[in-house]
This record gives sequence, structure tokens and C-alpha cells, in this order.
Amino acid sequence: MSDESFHPLPITHYPLPITCSTLITDYMSRLVLFAVLLVAAVSSLFAALLLGTFPVSALQLVDSVFYPVPGMVHDVIWQLRAPRALAAFACGGLLAAAGALLQVLLRNALADPYILGVSSGASLGALFALTLGAGTLFMNAAALIGALAAIVIVFGLSFRSSDWNVYRLLLTGVVLATGLSALVSLILVMAPQAQVKGMLFWLMGDLAYAGSPAAAWVVLGLVMLYGVVRATELDLLGLGQYKARSLGVAVTPLQIGVFFAAALATVAAVMLGGAIGFIGLMVPHAIRLLGVAEYRALLPLATLLGGSFLTLADTAARTLWAPQQLPVGVLTALIGVPAMLLLLGRKR
Repeated sequence: MSDESFHPLPITHYPLPITCSTLITDYMSRLVLFAVLLVAAVSSLFAALLLGTFPVSALQLVDSVFYPVPGMVHDVIWQLRAPRALAAFACGGLLAAAGALLQVLLRNALADPYILGVSSGASLGALFALTLGAGTLFMNAAALIGALAAIVIVFGLSFRSSDWNVYRLLLTGVVLATGLSALVSLILVMAPQAQVKGMLFWLMGDLAYAGSPAAAWVVLGLVMLYGVVRATELDLLGLGQYKARSLGVAVTPLQIGVFFAAALATVAAVMLGGAIGFIGLMVPHAIRLLGVAEYRALLPLATLLGGSFLTLADTAARTLWAPQQLPVGVLTALIGVPAMLLLLGRKR
């Protein structure tokens, strides 16, 4: 199968000639969609601050925003709920952006942030640290080392002598992820029983112990900036390497940049919330189903939808079974599985 005969990603096009009314209608529809998702993002953060085991009314929340007064309500909102809500939104946005970038890089509609083994490497490092009884700081460091090691291995085996092959990249990532997952399973079998529950929570995704989201927001801003600046080249890359190269795109540097941008976003998300599945796979497809395929609009919209979705899912995870908290990855999977089956059923 040649590179030019494989078109897994939907590519929108206008009938020729392009009319002014068509452009105006398309621009207005995207503007409306952006406004809707922006309202959804603000609403999801508002719900995350409002809902919880400690009762907070909407009036108290508004007063705490505009007239902050030290007290129990203020501490619950700004010291407990706000950091977790911001962490959830950043994590969801990073996963959605990474998924969108990897889908155009691999030219595979089923690519997601964990397909390159980054999550498996981070999971192996974190679980190894938990087995040794390490604290949160050392566990995060071990997870970071594992994720970076996976990135170096995949890149080193896929890029040789200035030759980049996306199919070799995909195969290397899948094989490495399978091997690392086997080691993760081995650690789970051999770990002390008292530590298994914490390991399972990390593997299923959990934002209960998320640290400061500041670094994740910085990474999200950088990834978004890179994606929007290179949006036109990403659209051309979706047509195929040969066509993109014939249209003046420096394909290999672009592919390397997209790989590291997606890997950086995945590492930041995994470090923040563990292995939370389906967002990076499902959200970009949902945006495409709404008629948006150009990356200048797709990336910001996917980020807003991914952040809103994970924020709402995390709010449900900590309130549905209160005071017991559920791993947020369970809820994203329960929603993501039927959504992906629906997408696959509609795919021609």
C-alpha cells in the first residue's frame, strides 16, 4: 500500500469555486462551536468548584471569587477543589492535543497518546517506586524517567540516518508498550497486597494526588502554540508525505517536532493524572464529526472538549460514591468504550 493511497483521516474540502458565502458560513459555524465549547469549559470548572462532600452554594462560590474572605468555604474551594479542577482540565486538554497530533503523524485514525509506549514506561517507573515504598516525589521522578526512556527508545529505533518511517515508529511503539505492560503485570503480581490498590488507582487514572498543575498548563500552552503555528503544514501532512513534500513542506523536521510535542504532552498528562484512557482517541474524532478537520481549529477545540470532559468526569468520580473516590479513568473508559464503538460503527 503506497503512502498516497492511505487516507485514514477525514479531509474536508470545498466545492470549486469557493464562494464568499461558503467561507463566511464555515467561519461562523466554527466560531459558534468555539463559543459553545468555551462555555462548556467554564461550566465544567464551575461545577468542579461547586460540587463535593462539603456543601457549597453557588452564591458562596461567587462571593469567594469576587470577595475572598478566609474561612472554611474559601479553603475548600481554592486549596482543595480549584487545583484539582485545573489539573483535570490541563490533563484532558493535553491528552486530546497529543491524540490529535499523533493521528496526523501516524496517519492512523486509531492512534492515541499511549500508542508509543510513553504511558507504559511511566507506569513501570511509578509502580517500581511504589513497590519500594517511595513517596510521591520519588514516584513522580521514577515515572518521568520511565516515560523519557520509552521516548528515547522509540525515537532511536525509528529514526536512523535521517530516515524517518512512521510505520516503523508505530510498530516500535506498539511492541515496546506490550513489553512494558508485561513488566507492569509482573510487578502487580509480585507486589505486597497492601500496595496493589494504590498501583491499580494509578494505572486506571487518578487525580486525587495531582500536584500543582502549573507545569502542565505551561506544557499545554507550548504544545498548542506549536500546533497552531504549524497547522497548515499539519493539514498538508495529512494528505501524505509525498504530497506534503511536493507542496514545499519539510516533512522530516515536521514529523520529529510533532513526535516530541505529542510525547511531551503525554508525559505531562501521565505525570499529573496517571494513565487516563480514551480521551486522546475519542475527543479528536468527536471534533471531526462536528465538521472540523483543519488543525488550526481542531487543536483548540479538541483541547477545550478534552479538558471539559475530564473535569466533569473527575467531578463525578469524587462525588458519585462519596466519601469514597473512584479512579477517573474508570469513568472515562465507561463513556469512551460505547462512544468508540459508535464511531467505529459509523465509519465507512
